[in-house]
Amino acid sequence: MTETTTAVPPAPTPIAPSEPMPHRKVIRSWTNPFAQRDNWHAFVLLVLDYILFSALIAGAVLFEAWWLQLLSGLAAGFVIGRLFIIGHDACHMSLTPNRKLNKWLGRIAFMPSLTAYSLWDVGHNVVHHGYTCLKGVDFVWEPLTKEEFDALSPTQRLLQRIYRSGWGAGIYYMIEIWWKREFFPNKTHMPTRRPVFFWDNILVVAFWIVWAVAITALALAFEQPVWQAFLFGMAAPLMFWFYMIGFVVYVHHTHEKVTWQNDKTAWGKAAPFVSTTVHLTFPFKIGAAMHHIMEHTAHHVDMSIPLYQLKKAQSKLEELLPGRIVVQAFSWRWYFDTAAKCKLYDFKQMCWTDFAGRATSVPRTDVTVVPA
Repeated sequence: MTETTTAVPPAPTPIAPSEPMPHRKVIRSWTNPFAQRDNWHAFVLLVLDYILFSALIAGAVLFEAWWLQLLSGLAAGFVIGRLFIIGHDACHMSLTPNRKLNKWLGRIAFMPSLTAYSLWDVGHNVVHHGYTCLKGVDFVWEPLTKEEFDALSPTQRLLQRIYRSGWGAGIYYMIEIWWKREFFPNKTHMPTRRPVFFWDNILVVAFWIVWAVAITALALAFEQPVWQAFLFGMAAPLMFWFYMIGFVVYVHHTHEKVTWQNDKTAWGKAAPFVSTTVHLTFPFKIGAAMHHIMEHTAHHVDMSIPLYQLKKAQSKLEELLPGRIVVQAFSWRWYFDTAAKCKLYDFKQMCWTDFAGRATSVPRTDVTVVPA
């Protein structure tokens, strides 16, 4: 009897920058082995981060030294970011294999960041991931043109200068994303009206009230000033969180090598799941402390990859697509240099400009330009 053997497909080989970009299905076949999810990671990570959050909030209220209260509050803000990243995975259905469990774990993880699960799902999963860096659709850090900037009121122009100064990332996120689009948004910013949007916001408000009552009770029980409890135990964590998420979404898609498009056809040809994302690297395991959210190219290629597999998936992509992925070592000099360069966008030259309309990055001659 002849024994049959199944042919093993050849291992993928690196694609030279001069060769055409492989189809997304081919690229995702490289990352499929990393899209394995389990419940164990989800529960351990969520419980651990909630314990850290609770302990740090308690420290922010109970420490005697104000600087220890402040440090605890800021650290709690960082943990809010970690919890948010867990919720972000759950919202992508990549945290566990169970869809219903993902939805509930996502809502639980999102509560400290005051994020309404269903509204984030629409704005992030549908709009941002569906149309990354397509002007007129993807609203996250969408750059204005010189003509659009000049048409703004003086107050709006001042806000744009603050947002893109390098110091205003948290203010941008708090106003433009959270307040306008996630916290009981009006019909202008969310034309679709669904009951789940309202009830998810009610859940967020309920958590906010419980948080406020808890720190008030803790302060009164240990004879600490209530105003101080709110300053260090709520305001400081939330402000740190707003700056953390504003910074993260900014550096994920703002870079002199990242292009925006104003035409859907040209955008589709640009392989936006690879060309519009930045892999920002950090020393001292900071990326791991942020649940690997900075391995962002892998996440955009395949949203089903859980956070605990992103590092391996990102390495595989960078191995097989050498020179294609924007990899940037973080430094404050780079960050503020990017903020100085990336103010507005010229869709005719396909380059970033300053507020005066002067080109600050090299025009992209390798990208199809469609007249505005």
